[in-house]
Amino acid sequence: MPRSKRAKVVHLSKVTKKGKALTLKTYAAIQASVAQHPYLYVFAVDNMRNTYLKDVRAQLADSRYVQRPPKKHPRKPLSPVSRRMERQERKRLANHHPPARRLFFGKTKVMAAALGRSAADEPAPHTALLTPHLSGTIGLLFSPRPPAEIQAYFAGFHPLDYARAGTTATRTFVLPAGVLYSRGGEIAVEEDMPLAHSVEPSLRKWGVPTRLVKGRVELEGEYVVCREGEVLGSGQATLLKMFGVATAEFGVELKAYWVKETAEVVVLAEGEAGGGAEGAEDGEDELVDDDEMME
Repeated sequence: MPRSKRAKVVHLSKVTKKGKALTLKTYAAIQASVAQHPYLYVFAVDNMRNTYLKDVRAQLADSRYVQRPPKKHPRKPLSPVSRRMERQERKRLANHHPPARRLFFGKTKVMAAALGRSAADEPAPHTALLTPHLSGTIGLLFSPRPPAEIQAYFAGFHPLDYARAGTTATRTFVLPAGVLYSRGGEIAVEEDMPLAHSVEPSLRKWGVPTRLVKGRVELEGEYVVCREGEVLGSGQATLLKMFGVATAEFGVELKAYWVKETAEVVVLAEGEAGGGAEGAEDGEDELVDDDEMME
């Protein structure tokens, strides 16, 4: 039977590439933020997690730094033309009153080009001096908050998360012999509950010598999941997550900052704000901005 020409395969995962349009938008947004904000911070991220970076952006958005137009009294419904004019006015006011902060976390080459590679193409005096620090897992933070306040915030923001494969174990984790519990001996048995029997095949697949005895998962002897200092594999990372052992600490370290009023660039000593940065190749990160949320 001949193949129908109408039968076509539609790939639902096919998306349009952002391409050069997003690059130009990012470039323009960074240069506009230089003119609108008094401080520019270059920060590095350790154990990158999108969720925690969103928390940073939300917590640094302080309304007391934003100049907003006065509220108006309720009024009657507007016509379509009046609503369109009102939207244009709100857009104009939004451009006139910039947000309290802007955070960019994307391609380092684009950020470096926006800040300028030399004094000839920098958007403001001495912003090009920040370009040498744009390497690795790096982001830009524009904020009206002074450096002491930003440093104090990042020094106290170190949430824990589950480690991923390829990272270094920060502690040794051993499963005790006998009946396995959901926390793997991390808490008292009286406060814990036995591991579900349905996960026993998965444990054996990951190399844990378990067996089912009267519906309970038992371990014949102690099993070392990981040792401090060794590189975690995918199975080890999965076991740590299964037993609720969070060892990856999210941290942000300020590398340098620029002061608009004095055009001064201050380079901070390594470790001064806590949390080192892991290297990353240019072009691997997606843009993180106020308008485009992280996936």
